Amino acid sequence: MSRYFIEVSYKGTAYSGFQVQQNAVTIQSEIEKALQTRYRQVLKLTGASRTDAGVHALQNYFHFDAEADLFSSYDSLDNKKSFQKALYSLNSILPGDIVIKRISKVADTAHCRFDAISRQYTYYIYSEKNPFLKDTAYYYPYTMDFKKLQQAAFVIINTVDFTSFSKRNTQVNNFLCSIYKSEWEKEKNLIVYNVIANRFLRGMVRGLVGTMLKVATGKITLNDFKEVIKRADCAGTDFSVPPGGLFLVEVKYPYSTEC
Repeated sequence: MSRYFIEVSYKGTAYSGFQVQQNAVTIQSEIEKALQTRYRQVLKLTGASRTDAGVHALQNYFHFDAEADLFSSYDSLDNKKSFQKALYSLNSILPGDIVIKRISKVADTAHCRFDAISRQYTYYIYSEKNPFLKDTAYYYPYTMDFKKLQQAAFVIINTVDFTSFSKRNTQVNNFLCSIYKSEWEKEKNLIVYNVIANRFLRGMVRGLVGTMLKVATGKITLNDFKEVIKRADCAGTDFSVPPGGLFLVEVKYPYSTEC
């Protein structure tokens, strides 16, 4: 048996999240279905980073195990050509809002979730109505203090315990995260939050964004924001920002995931 990584990109609007669920259409269920259609066998996928319903990804990963000659029917003399032809075939089966960008053979011990050393998320906000941004950014037509947004983002860099930004009933061993980047940027007509960490908790980025917006609009002070963090309780966190503005941008590994 050999192990393969699948790099995927998707618009999550029509899906009930990343991971397979009973009686729901997800990113994983669609890709597993495409693999089964093409290869006439069940190939179970393991996901790198779960995204909620409506959340998008520019880059995410699965891995699966299969016989070493799975792609040999394409071109046994050129491994890259084999994977390229596999991509073409699988993408022709998949719906238009999911794309497989790369399939790579990796070490048998490689794990797309546990080996990841960082993940980057981006959240997009726009304040002037724009039908072309619907489903991929958050329409928020309120006056915001950008300086306060940035101050709140800097507080997050020095935070380790994110219990307050994890939704209840999250099954994890701890709520500790290492934040490598947390900042807001202005990008044309958008306000964009960028955050990079070793791991993220359930609902964490949306909780951070929603609560920082309360600081920016004067609903709470920066000290109130710090107190929300210190209380280690999600009761004071605003998770209400919609999923459509959130993108998983990059998952990094300590080794190459290319063919």
